Amino acid sequence: MIEQVLSATNLYKATRQVERNKGANGVDGMKTTALSAYILENRSLILSTIRTNSYVPNSILGVTIPKGPGKTRLLGIPTVVDRWLQQAVSQQLMVHFEYDFEPVSYGFRPQKNIQKAVLQAQGYINDGYQDIVDIDLQGFFDEVDHCILLQLIYRKVKCPTTLRLIRKWLRAPILIDGTLKKRRKGIPQGSPISPLLSNIMLDVLDKEMKSMGLRYVRYADDFSVYAKSKSEAKTIGNKLFIFLRDRLKLPINKAKSGIRRPVNFELLGHGFVPVYKKGIKGQYALVVTKKGWAKFKRNLKSITKKTKPMSLFERLDRLNQVCRGWMNNYRLTNIYAKVKKLDEWLRNRLRYCIWHDWKKLERKRKNLIRLGIEIGQAYAWSRTRMGGWAVAQSPILKTTITVSRLKRKGYKPLLDYINNTQTSIW
Repeated sequence: MIEQVLSATNLYKATRQVERNKGANGVDGMKTTALSAYILENRSLILSTIRTNSYVPNSILGVTIPKGPGKTRLLGIPTVVDRWLQQAVSQQLMVHFEYDFEPVSYGFRPQKNIQKAVLQAQGYINDGYQDIVDIDLQGFFDEVDHCILLQLIYRKVKCPTTLRLIRKWLRAPILIDGTLKKRRKGIPQGSPISPLLSNIMLDVLDKEMKSMGLRYVRYADDFSVYAKSKSEAKTIGNKLFIFLRDRLKLPINKAKSGIRRPVNFELLGHGFVPVYKKGIKGQYALVVTKKGWAKFKRNLKSITKKTKPMSLFERLDRLNQVCRGWMNNYRLTNIYAKVKKLDEWLRNRLRYCIWHDWKKLERKRKNLIRLGIEIGQAYAWSRTRMGGWAVAQSPILKTTITVSRLKRKGYKPLLDYINNTQTSIW
């Protein structure tokens, strides 16, 4: 298999993918933009060290990112060269494993996404399977047993050079706050190969649930099973707990796991609420969870913070990126009313930023005149003692910094994303 990994076509595809993904620098500081030039100079040396099993990967850079209020997640970022080689191996491993994965596994796979996973869960619930076994794997990416994972890969890939390469990446030390730490278990989140390795590990769980005849949905390490009674759900939960503990050596977070009803169940940021319509019983619609709304509003608030040193064009570009991703993620939910209200709040935030950027009184007066305000009124408003947030919501800015003017600068209303995402996800 190693020759397929190191073929010119496969390596070229891996290079393009790493460059497209961009990403942060590893411990060596090399950027993705420098990858092609580096490969051109050092390719033959790198490939020869791999074939002779003398290749040693660099340590992984540990980076902490915020996960939520007061919570963080540790990412492991390999060097660009290691990411290139991992991508090349991942592309060939995919050929051996992808078609054997179960169809209800939706995470990090071609033609699979969050929306399909949520729709599958909604289908089970609306079919009457409303006692849900919700299992949270405690630190899955930090707890994966390397021996079990390598044995699973060995079943289909007998190439010793490829297996040694994967083992070296799994065992590579991680640099956290200037200190190198050994790694004897876990898969570093942030590497190109980690999503596929996690699916290989958890495919064993998928096949066990399939053999039990269960209705389940899995997206990476998030999975849930759907039953018709609480007693059945309890039996299923106990069996899966034993299987995960004994077969895969994966601990369960008991505090976050349990048996839920649809109204108390959340899946990938989506919640379920009953539909109150005449003649319709036991049906549930999709909504955005409170956490989902709160995180989105925090992101918008951060970007539109008036003291953040950013031009209007940069601010609007950042806003469009965040809004596009969030609205696409929750396009199956009914969010029109809330989004309309949020849109008004966001425009006022932008007006506040613009008013703050004008700073000096004379500049405010001249800009108001340019926007069509009479000279006397412009003078009075430029000297107002009202706070900036109050001015942003006042008619003086709403009638001058209008939606159409903001659009010309690059602003895209949130409601426009709703209209643009009403397309089939299949």
